[in-house]
Amino acid sequence: MTAARRYADGAVELAVPACLIVLVGVLGGFMAPGTEEDFITALVAVTIVIALHVFVGNSGVLSFGHISFVAIGAFAAGLMTIPAEIKPTLLPELFPFLAENDVGNVPSLVLAAALGGLFAALVGVPLMRLSGLAAGIATLAVLEITHNVLRFWEKIGPGAKTLSLVPETTGLFQATVGALLAATAAFLFRRSRPGRKLRASREDPPAAQAVGIDIHRQRLLAFSISGALAGFAGGLMVHQLGSITTEQVYLDLTFLTLAMLVIGGASSLWGAVVGALLVSFLDSFLLNAENGTDVLVAELTLPTGSSTVILGVLMALMLLLRPSGITGGREASLPFLRPARSAPPPPPGTTRTEAERPERTVLDV
Repeated sequence: MTAARRYADGAVELAVPACLIVLVGVLGGFMAPGTEEDFITALVAVTIVIALHVFVGNSGVLSFGHISFVAIGAFAAGLMTIPAEIKPTLLPELFPFLAENDVGNVPSLVLAAALGGLFAALVGVPLMRLSGLAAGIATLAVLEITHNVLRFWEKIGPGAKTLSLVPETTGLFQATVGALLAATAAFLFRRSRPGRKLRASREDPPAAQAVGIDIHRQRLLAFSISGALAGFAGGLMVHQLGSITTEQVYLDLTFLTLAMLVIGGASSLWGAVVGALLVSFLDSFLLNAENGTDVLVAELTLPTGSSTVILGVLMALMLLLRPSGITGGREASLPFLRPARSAPPPPPGTTRTEAERPERTVLDV
């Protein structure tokens, strides 16, 4: 493949998801206020799922703990944008340096990303040596620890109460820009040398180690970048809602974002974006249907909790029937950029079946 074609493929891989994100942002501007909020929620979900994809999709290691980074980003960004003059009344137990200072919207998002990335780097040092079920359980333990610290330590937040009076600054424009920034970061990491090394270790860890790839280092880097993007998404979320509780960034959100990633296709940026948007809109529709909603000429009312059950069934069916997700784990591409190439003739003494079998190397990902 020529260098020009590689650049064209790369441009399409980023441009197609980016255009879909922009399209959702533009269409949301023509919707009624309630429906517009669903579009903002979908764009924030895209940012969270892209953050999850950066680690899970490239490493092949399942993480149940990424919502802990979303929670840290959300509470940090929300807490630091509440005006300092009302914090002593609203949150009397805060540490003085938290109670006496506040920042604007953009600095709060930067702070959320920095804290998410830093926390991911710290917990990732021991955790990234694990794989398989052990890694999944360990990341779930991180989520549980983070949840309980935020819930019961009122020196750093509201504890079990609601963090309220947060400025609502995440509209369609900011949510769209945030999702585009996350998509660009994920694309750049995928195309980088560390990203290629990490995918090589995903495909064949012993072979990757044999050619000198430090799997622990590559996983830790991806985990830290993923944590920073998740923290950034948490900042967008809290500024959309205007308030937040620890239960909103716990198990329900963990299940929902994993369903988005699995249904869309975990190993591609295109799959992360498609899965997040489809499942987010479906979840919004199902939640509205639980309260009664009009569908064509009839009213649809579902039992409470139906949304979680339906999404669980969809995720199970996807894992059974198409484990690689809707997109098949492939990045977006245009057919004319990938012309069919004729197979080379088989060498003497080799059967056609053997010659047609694709040869794979540790870095061919």
